[in-house]
Amino acid sequence: MNRAGRNSPRIVARNKAVLPISNRQSSLQSRKINLLKTNGDRGFYSPTRLSFLERKRRAGSSPPKRIKNRAKSEAELKLGGLKEYMSWRIVHPLSRTETSRGLGAMSTLLRSASIEKWLMKKIHHWLGETPVRVILGKGEEQVAPAAAAPVASVIVRNRRTLAKLVLNPEVGFGDAYAKGLIEVEGNLPAALEAICRAMSKNHRSNPYSRLVSRWLDRAQANTLRGSRKNIHHHYDLRLDFYKLWLDSQLVYTCAYFPSPSATLEEAQFAKLDLVCRKLKLQPGESVVEAGCGWGALALHMAKHYGVNVKAFNISHEQILYARRRAEEEGLGHQVEFIEDDYRNISGRFDVFVSVGMLEHVGAEHYEELGRVIDRTLDDSGRGLLHFIGRNQPRPFSLWTRKHIFPGAYAPSLRQAFEVLEPWDFSVLDVENLRLHYAKTLEHWLSRFEKSAGRVSEMFGGQFVRMWRLYLAGSMASFRTGALQLFQIVFARPNCRRIPWTRAYLYAKEKFIGENAEDRLAEQEPAWIRVMS
Repeated sequence: MNRAGRNSPRIVARNKAVLPISNRQSSLQSRKINLLKTNGDRGFYSPTRLSFLERKRRAGSSPPKRIKNRAKSEAELKLGGLKEYMSWRIVHPLSRTETSRGLGAMSTLLRSASIEKWLMKKIHHWLGETPVRVILGKGEEQVAPAAAAPVASVIVRNRRTLAKLVLNPEVGFGDAYAKGLIEVEGNLPAALEAICRAMSKNHRSNPYSRLVSRWLDRAQANTLRGSRKNIHHHYDLRLDFYKLWLDSQLVYTCAYFPSPSATLEEAQFAKLDLVCRKLKLQPGESVVEAGCGWGALALHMAKHYGVNVKAFNISHEQILYARRRAEEEGLGHQVEFIEDDYRNISGRFDVFVSVGMLEHVGAEHYEELGRVIDRTLDDSGRGLLHFIGRNQPRPFSLWTRKHIFPGAYAPSLRQAFEVLEPWDFSVLDVENLRLHYAKTLEHWLSRFEKSAGRVSEMFGGQFVRMWRLYLAGSMASFRTGALQLFQIVFARPNCRRIPWTRAYLYAKEKFIGENAEDRLAEQEPAWIRVMS
């Protein structure tokens, strides 16, 4: 081999043949011929060895879709256009590098479709025959019930949201709905009710949920400082926000409907009066209320039953409103609103009452609450606890604790008795009003939806979706029995005011708001000491 041949650059073909070029000034045509000889049978060429004009001539026509970045665009190809694309590629083959990228993109695409099918299969297994259709994206994947027409369609915008939904259905759904990544077309309360029923059948705590729940327990602990922070998060929102959808007295607890046709205002008045009748209040008695909200019950007891009330609350905004209303109604001498924690209640009283506060106490503080009741009630005192509960002990909704009610816990009935049993209180009456709470939430949600535009101006669209989901989800929970509403009446063993029957609770309902005290006086049975 001559010197020129030994020093010539070499081109190594895929079949490992070596093609010497004797001369650095050899023509482009001979280089192309050598390349075609070695690579033509392989069905590809090296664009780096050809001039721009030659590559353009060999390409002939353009691909069906202009590709600025081949690797990226091929990864984004949809299966629908794959046939046309592959037909074009047969005529215009890829380089080795481009072939590798294309196969990788196709593999990624197929894996993506497989993952989506697997996620949707998990959703189908979880929902069962729930009458809700789940749609991914623009309808690429769907899960629908076979036995019944769906009441709503849940549209999941992307695969990441779907994966979060599988990881933790409650938190994943709530967060995505609030952010607009999940849309519900149809009846939202009906869809949530159906999903609640599915969750009750397939309830299984997963490690992620347990970890988040334990973290929230610590972060939202109901200490003296923590309770004030938790209450401020929810109850110290703008007053005009709550005025948009609560009743005229701002009663933010379960109403009592003497009939399904009663208005929200009538039902809330009836609830306040039912509590007073259960406590059998007498003029001149002293009452302490733990967690008074905007003051409706305290003012009702003073105005209609002639008692003196001390009401405690750690929501600054609620206390200010309650004090202002007491002065406006001329009840400032009978009702004192105190901005302080229930643990700091002092003095002795005839009656202890708490409506809607036990949910914010936390099970770890029940003994402490019982100690407060024991030291404040007279030897013949009595009391009432009104609270959201459950049939069995279970952590409160993670999503609700995260966004709406930090530190909340709904106890079972047995857990609630732990407040009373250590102090030898006698339980006189237990009533479950969960369907009344479902009806209450129906009224609240209807009013909220009518004011959604105003709420959006105050707090934004995400806040509207979050609170819509909270109200609709709570309604579904009470309708399905996932949540209960308990009222417990209790008394000291020395209490001598025990009625013979429960007739006194209901005889007055037809007189609500019509000078009931005078019209019912002759019908009420006397308190009788019952011995067993």
